[in-house]
This record gives sequence, structure tokens and C-alpha cells, in this order.
Amino acid sequence: MFRISLVVAVVTLLGTGVRADDWPAFRGPTGQGHSSERGLPVEWSESSNVLWKTPVVGRGWSSPVVADGRVWLTTATDDGEGSLRLLGYEVETGQEVVNAEVFRVAETASANPKNSQASPTPIVDAERHRVYVHFGADGTAALTTSGDVIWTTSFPYVTQHGNGGSPVLHDGQLFLSVDGYDTAYVVSLDAATGHERWRTPRRQPISQAYSTPLLIRVGDGDQLFSIGAFRATAYNPASGEELWEVSYGDGFSNVPAPVYGHGMVYIATGFQVPSLIAVRADGAGDVTATHTAWTLRRGAPLTPSPLLVGDELYLVSDLGVATCVDAVTGAIHWQQRLGGNFSASPIWADGRIYFQSEEGETTVIAPGIAFELLATNVLDGSTLASPAVAAGSLFIRSHDHLYRIGGQS
Repeated sequence: MFRISLVVAVVTLLGTGVRADDWPAFRGPTGQGHSSERGLPVEWSESSNVLWKTPVVGRGWSSPVVADGRVWLTTATDDGEGSLRLLGYEVETGQEVVNAEVFRVAETASANPKNSQASPTPIVDAERHRVYVHFGADGTAALTTSGDVIWTTSFPYVTQHGNGGSPVLHDGQLFLSVDGYDTAYVVSLDAATGHERWRTPRRQPISQAYSTPLLIRVGDGDQLFSIGAFRATAYNPASGEELWEVSYGDGFSNVPAPVYGHGMVYIATGFQVPSLIAVRADGAGDVTATHTAWTLRRGAPLTPSPLLVGDELYLVSDLGVATCVDAVTGAIHWQQRLGGNFSASPIWADGRIYFQSEEGETTVIAPGIAFELLATNVLDGSTLASPAVAAGSLFIRSHDHLYRIGGQS
């Protein structure tokens, strides 16, 4: 039986100016993969429920974001020299209306075949008509929704697999996790100017990580929660002060973003010996021994982020095994092999859960403590970017196209 008994205290990423049908950032308006949209399709294919399909130039795995009638992506093109670009499309027609160069780089080849130089997802402030883009060590920038560059900055660092984590926007600040072999820190930028407000170094030892921070509300205060190598830390977003941290031994190269609910943060610990831990967020200092509620050691993802819906936590491993876990106790309700490989993070919308594989196949299930398959849908091409939900539709990026999927099945 599906239970919705959860009041999730997650800070809206943009504060004001976000419409109910917008998806302005990685994993949506609260960073947890939830949408309030209704009337979404259950079934689709290349020949059904595709409202439009438009080519996307270059190479990139940033996820689509949707705000104020436009869909935004980043990409990397190669014309003898690398060009890192922002692309904008009309929601209604799929017409490309912005194609703006942000940075020039020596090359656009990625060190990891599953990654790209345009993997972090942009974030939109529709109220101020700005789009913020992040290309890892290659640079960060703010642009107008017409494609004009307002400011640029960069935080050089060394990493094995390229860039990954996306920016977070809140209360006039743009937050980034910078996690390289040579340096690691969390930084806040003034969203209006790009000037640094604060920078808090990670504790030693450091190593690569690729996760996106999450803003949460704990008690009467906000926390910026950031997963890094070997430990995750909650910060005061106004000052960068460390509030609490949890360690997890061998965990590094962390990709999944955290989720929050039931007073706990759910953390995928990275490669080598992957696990997922639930940590109560009301502690101070090192809470590893005192606030770790439970640990899941079977079925933890390396790349896709968890999804919390009601009292259940849903996971999918990179090799396609989906798991439903009791979010409070960590008890496994079910595990089901979906088939294929997975990088995209699952989403919850219109009362259903959508899992998208790298092979272009989306598995739709009903939430609950028993596995219930609703549909399996296939599109052409590879799909590593996470889908977006807005305007009664799903927006799906393949390796060379952007789709708008809509209409009742």
C-alpha cells in the first residue's frame, strides 16, 4: 500500500519566482526529483505522444531545465577548438532560440566516455531572467535569457573523470561543490556579480567527487548539504560555517545527489564499497557514531540519485536493479531487475515513478511496497541525462536530440 505521510522540509532552490509547472534546476524545484504536474503520459514511443523532437548540437549530458516557456541545456562543440555553449528552446515548438558560446577551451573530449564537458545542469532564475551555467574547472557563468554573458569566473582543479556536480541557487547565492585531487571546497558566489562570498575547505584527506548540493530546512534554520569524498557536510548557507559532518570510510567519486525527509539525509557513499546511509540531520560536529540511522549495503547506486516518495526510498543501481526501501528503517520491500544500464536519476510525477535507462528505455511504475509495472517506453539513442517535467510533459535529452513527451496514453 502506498502511504504519503511525509512532510519534506526542503528549501525551494530559487525562493520566489518559480511557477508550479517549472523545472528550473537539476532534479526540479526542490532538488529531489518531484513534480506537481498532472496529465503526464504513461506510454510513448518514437511514433506516439512525441509532441516534438529537435536536434541538439555538440555533446553533453546536462539535464534539461524548464522555466518561463523555455528549455535549457548546455553542450560542447568542436570546430578545431572547443566551445562550451548554452542552448535554449521554445517549450511549445522545440525551436532553438538561444545558442550562445560561454567559454572556449583547448578540446571537448572527456576523460570518461560516460561523461562530457557539459554534464552539470544549468539553473534558471526566471524572475531575474538569468541562466547560470557551470562547466566544472572550465568555468562558471551567468547569462541573460537572451544569451548575453553577464559574468564569468573559474575554479581550476584536477579531476580524473571531468566535471559533474550542478550548481544550486538560493537567496542570491550560487553554491558549488569543488572536489578535485588537488583541492576541495564548497564555495558561495554572489549570483548578481559572480564575486565569491565564502569558501570552506574540505577536511583532509580529499579526493574527487561529482555530487550536487541540497538545501534543506532543519528546525528553524537552513542547511546546505554537500557530499564529498569520504565525508558529507552540512553548512550554514549564509556563512559557510560547518554545522555537522558524517564520515563513510572508502567513499569517493560520489555522483548521486542527496535527498532529505523524515528528518534524515540519504547519502550514496561512492565507489569501491558502495552503500547508502540515512543520517539524522539535527546533530552538531562529527555525528558518524551518533546519528547514522541505518545503512544499505546491497543495491546502492553509483550514479543515479535516490528518490524519496512518502515513506519509501527508491533506488536504481547502475546495472539496472531497482530497490524500494523503508525510508525510516532501511528494510528492503522489494528489488526488481529493470534491464539496461542507468545514469539518469528517477523522478516522481503525476503519482508515478519514472526510471530512465542509458539505452533510451523508461520504466514507469506505481509507487508502493509491492512492485507494479505500468509501462516500458523506448526512444532512439542513448539517454544519460535525467528527464525534466513541466508544462504537462516530460523533456528527455538523448545523445543528439531533445524530446517533449506529452498527451494522455
